[in-house]
Amino acid sequence: MGRFIVIVLDSFGVGAMDDVSQVRPIDVGSNTAKHIIQASPTIQLPTLEKLGLMNAIGEELPSHSFSKTANYGTSDLAHYGADSFLGHQEIMGTTPKVPLIEPFNEKIDDVECHLLQHGYNVRRLGEKGAQILIVNNVATVGDNLETDAGQVYNVSACLDSISFEDLKQLGQRVREVVHVSRVIAFGGQKITIDDLLHAFEVRGTHIAGVDAPKSHVYECGYQVVHLGYGIDKNTQIATILDKKNITVSFLGKVADIVQTESTRLFPGVDSNTLFDSLIKEVKEISHGFIALNIQETDLAGHAQDVQRYADRLELSDKRIEELLPLLVKGDVLIVMADHGNDPTIGHSNHTREKVPLLVYSPTIEGKYIGHRQTLADVAATVADYFDVNMPQHGQSFLANIFEEKA
Repeated sequence: MGRFIVIVLDSFGVGAMDDVSQVRPIDVGSNTAKHIIQASPTIQLPTLEKLGLMNAIGEELPSHSFSKTANYGTSDLAHYGADSFLGHQEIMGTTPKVPLIEPFNEKIDDVECHLLQHGYNVRRLGEKGAQILIVNNVATVGDNLETDAGQVYNVSACLDSISFEDLKQLGQRVREVVHVSRVIAFGGQKITIDDLLHAFEVRGTHIAGVDAPKSHVYECGYQVVHLGYGIDKNTQIATILDKKNITVSFLGKVADIVQTESTRLFPGVDSNTLFDSLIKEVKEISHGFIALNIQETDLAGHAQDVQRYADRLELSDKRIEELLPLLVKGDVLIVMADHGNDPTIGHSNHTREKVPLLVYSPTIEGKYIGHRQTLADVAATVADYFDVNMPQHGQSFLANIFEEKA
């Protein structure tokens, strides 16, 4: 045993799942990886292609070929929809629950009453049926506009005017009276309530919220906590490893949305900085589980910005190339995604796509791990690797990589 590393290129799907025509018709034809490559004639991804990217996509494109040495597979999503929070809970071994679909304006009266009862000053913005709440003139509560409608609420705040601890408490108050999959409480510095309100948007007739990128909340001093619905951390691989005193290190968004007792947490958004931290962690940890999320790909997908997406992929490719020589026999690296976010499909939401599972271990070549039914198979493989209790869900594919355990 040694190091088991998972890099999640957020939203880097490799083709619409078979069920999209029934459950998400707007995603028919989506293929984030393929379409980014096709729309970026000069894109160079030699490391990802060596690891089996085109194999996972299932076809070659001009100047982009299959790898004969790759260890690879693909996986469906077992969670409902296409969501980063649920996707990461699934990667950690949780059986995702089908979330309630409740646009914020169906719960706005309950949230407003609950906040007033706990001493908050609350007012509304917008037309009846498509409103958000403004709390203490430092935060807003409304629909998340970047994910599936009615599944996630945002509590967005100005961290120069409210502490992050107080923001988390506000988020928890909202969480207490709603039943959607997530309440995300986040904020940034050097923004004002006017910045949040200027980013207020209504989608359709009743989805109302603050467009997070337009509010500039990510640009300085960003902090976030994700408050999930019905998640039992004790059945997840991170907590299972914590209890066995096996090192856990989380970088990027995964540090914000997966629970662990570990203090090796490196939240953030900037890809280069996160890869710097990953390289440092790999050099310091000889035995443990390390997971990194690269969020800037997903942000580019939401912005429908193909050029930015391609740029973040090329950066990731170069930094993964830098990582590979640090790995030794018995180490395992998986490069994967949590869903899709195809910026060419005609909408800015996540797309329900299968994801690549690109596996690297020194001296191991040409292994096919199959098409998996759930991302939780990754957690089961981590558990198998470290010889600990299995998570709630998933089947290990460790034997597909090694003839015997490392």
